[in-house]
Order: sequence, then C-alpha cells, then structure tokens
Amino acid sequence: MLFNIGDLVSRNSYHNDIVFEIVDIDGDVAILRGVDVRLCADGLLSDLKKVEKVNNNDELMLERFSDVNLDRNQYFYIPGRITHLDSDKSFLDRCIKFYDSLNIKAKGIKMNENKMASEIPKIIEEYKPDILVITGHDAYYRKMGDEENTDNYKNTNNFINAVREARKVRSHNDLIIIAGACQSNYEELIKAGANFASSPKRINIHALDPAIIASSIALSDKNKPIDLLKILDKTKYGKDGMGGIITNGTMYVGYPR
Repeated sequence: MLFNIGDLVSRNSYHNDIVFEIVDIDGDVAILRGVDVRLCADGLLSDLKKVEKVNNNDELMLERFSDVNLDRNQYFYIPGRITHLDSDKSFLDRCIKFYDSLNIKAKGIKMNENKMASEIPKIIEEYKPDILVITGHDAYYRKMGDEENTDNYKNTNNFINAVREARKVRSHNDLIIIAGACQSNYEELIKAGANFASSPKRINIHALDPAIIASSIALSDKNKPIDLLKILDKTKYGKDGMGGIITNGTMYVGYPR
C-alpha cells in the first residue's frame, strides 16, 4: 500500500489502538504524530493501516465544565491568564479554542520543545501569565529500560529545562506551571518545579489534558485551594495521565458587577 505524508494511520502491531498522522517518511519507516494524543512514534510502512477521517471529541471534554457560570449574581469574575507553549500547531489551536469557549484569556505560542527553555524568561516577562503551559509531544522508550533516566524520553529533558528556567523567574506562589506530554517523566517534572505534570503511569494523554488543568485553575478562586482530585478527574485519563500539587486558584472575584 502507498502511504503519503498527511495520511491518517494506525499500527497493526499495536492492535490499531491509536490514530496517527504521518509527518515524515524515511525509507520504509514513517514518523508519526498522534491525532488525539500527545505522542510521537514511528512505524514500518508495512505495519500501517490507513484510517478514515477521525472526529475529535473536544466538545465532550468541554462538557466537563458545564458547571462553570461566570454570569451569575452580583459578583464579577476575572479568570487567570494563560500562556500556552506547544510544539504542535493543530493541538495549540484546539487548546486556544477550548480556552475561548470558557472565556479565558490565553496566549498561544507555537515553539519546538528544544527552544522553550531559552525563550521562556522573555515570554514570562512579556505576557506575565498566571498559568504557564509547557507541552507538545513526548515518548518513553521502554526498550531502553530505566524509566527514571530522563535520557530515555523524547522530550522530557526539554520540558524539565523549560520548567527550571521558568522557576528562575517566578516562584510557585506567583506562577502555576503545567508541563509534559504523553509518557513524560512526571516525578522529574514535579521536582523541577511544575505544579502539574504528566504522566504518573507513563501513559498517553489527550491533546486537551494540559488545557483542562490550566482552565480548571484559571476558573478557581484565588483565595481558595483547588480541589486537586476533582480537577484531575476532568482530564481524559485522570490521575494516571496527570498529577500535581494542591495550590490556590487564580481567579479574582469582585463586587459589584
């Protein structure tokens, strides 16, 4: 079968469990990007199966915020500001649309993972976010063993370096950081200074999971600790895909309207 860049495919050897887009072809190997999950992978062309167009389930994810209503009583509400760094433009666009649907101000910046650390201090200074999302694609190379070694991940080290640079500029109390992608080293991202990170069980995460965490914090009262378990439950795979520390929300509440 003939395959081209842009084709949607799945891998027979993995029981066709994930739909990918072919982003490059090198000989008989295709470089793959998850359509709904933040995973980079590769596969032999002979192992691929073409897939018809896939409809995302972003509207279903948005329904998890059906209890949010900022147009109520005599108070007014100012959600936290988000700056979202993402190596994947299609995922970034989906996340920005998600924020817009919830009336959250967010700045989206497409940037390769290996450039995030060097650019983050300037970005924080320019946009002064309450919440910083650092995401894109990642993968844990299980064949290399030793999941504690961050060299065995595609982009975890890039995310760790970006978090560390952000923490040089702003403390935990001044900036909420959400970092990681599919199968990232959760523990090391938290140690580096992230408030939330993926992936405790080294599983794939949904394209919107970082945005769901960011939105939940942006819509939580500034003077109250977040409900950590409730927020994690809003993500696609819950505590297996995302984890974090209890912190305060970032939304100001004022009176009168």
